[in-house]
Amino acid sequence: MLSLLGFGTIAIILLLLFTQRVAAIVALAGVPLAAAFLAGNSPSEVAGFVKEGLGGVVGVAAMFLFAIVFFGIMRDAGLFDPIIARIVRWAGSAPPTVAVATTALAVVAHLDGAGATTFLIAVPAMLPIYERLGMSRLVLATCVGLGAGVMNMVPWGGPTARAAATLGVDANELWVPLIPAQIAGVVFALGVAYYLGRRERTRLAKVAAGDASAVVDESTARVAERMSVGSGDTGSSVDDANEEPGSPSTGGDDADGPATASSDRALLRPKLFWVNAFLVIATLAALIAAIAPPETCFIIATIVALLVNYRGMKAQSARIEAHAVGAMLMVGTLLAAGVLLGVLDGSGMIESMAVSAANAIPDAMAPALPLIVGVFAVPMSLIFGPDAYYFGVLPVLIEVGDQFGVSAMDLAQASIIGEETVGFPISPMTGAFYLLVGLAKVDIGKHIRHTLGWAWLISLGMLGVAMATGAIPLWSS
Repeated sequence: MLSLLGFGTIAIILLLLFTQRVAAIVALAGVPLAAAFLAGNSPSEVAGFVKEGLGGVVGVAAMFLFAIVFFGIMRDAGLFDPIIARIVRWAGSAPPTVAVATTALAVVAHLDGAGATTFLIAVPAMLPIYERLGMSRLVLATCVGLGAGVMNMVPWGGPTARAAATLGVDANELWVPLIPAQIAGVVFALGVAYYLGRRERTRLAKVAAGDASAVVDESTARVAERMSVGSGDTGSSVDDANEEPGSPSTGGDDADGPATASSDRALLRPKLFWVNAFLVIATLAALIAAIAPPETCFIIATIVALLVNYRGMKAQSARIEAHAVGAMLMVGTLLAAGVLLGVLDGSGMIESMAVSAANAIPDAMAPALPLIVGVFAVPMSLIFGPDAYYFGVLPVLIEVGDQFGVSAMDLAQASIIGEETVGFPISPMTGAFYLLVGLAKVDIGKHIRHTLGWAWLISLGMLGVAMATGAIPLWSS
């Protein structure tokens, strides 16, 4: 009964998010609360679940709030304008190149294995470029997510480390045999990015030709605005190469159009370009080096950014108000996700779901358990978070597999191929997911629909490579 209620809760939440029937906060918090009471929990017990869940996400919520304000201030000051101009010159205003560069940046940024850090580096850096070219922000979120997801297999990343802890082995033992599959995954992710970029170039060409059906909400491109979507020509779509690093980029004929990162020239601080650049680099370095918790890093960075760029209470309050509205909406979503996680864990639904999922596998299919796990690893990320899966589901799967001579290592490696690795950018069970959709300014349901198929395809490709190299067996004898 409890497992059925848990699966039903997840299904209803995903349905509501996909169909956009209610706000994300209503779906993420309202449905699990109703399920908790339906399961017979008292108000005090449910309150305890909520308190525990909120405690797990409050740090991420605080980080998100101040990160949004900080990067917003940097954009207002014009820090990204000359950087955008140079990247666009290098990419030649070609969406395929921009999309590939986005995924490559995410791959490099995720070398530390931290999803939040990757999203905080890649999305703010590339978002102004997408808005300048009119590319869809859904493509941005997908490209960043795919690059980060493939790299999340590294042994110091969460899933591999959790799997190693569950098995009691060194993380390298799980990871090293999967290196060829991971390299293939990076290639697959870059290939998908290139395809998405080509598709965006076609869509933008239709918009420029006056096709209203090609207009999407996640893009700045509109039928009335002709935008450069050339095949690599640096012609009229970018500024002169003679532009100074500290000077703002107009990015086109209309200084107030979507081609600029900073729409209000009174807010630009070209003389402080290198000061702001140093502040951003220092903040990201502190994040990567774990000098302080992320929320602390961004609180300090926001304070310094306000003091350096905008003097006086009125100017500083205006900058905070300009960016805090959107940030607060996402903070509310994060806190609602905390309610979901707290209820599922505290009520015992997750544990019951794990046992039911493992027991649903027919005995005759047990030798193919690693294959089954690998095939469904990505969609399972929609249901099970990393802790729930690797500390709850995986031990049960190992117990089932042991009865049929299936290696625990094979099951763990099959899981690492997709569960909360390639699948973590679409998982509502992780805080980093909400950071990604919030920074990219995309709808949760739309992002999952847009990314799920590509993430699953890449995971299946990686599974094929792992089987071809012998890392994961097709059938355990």
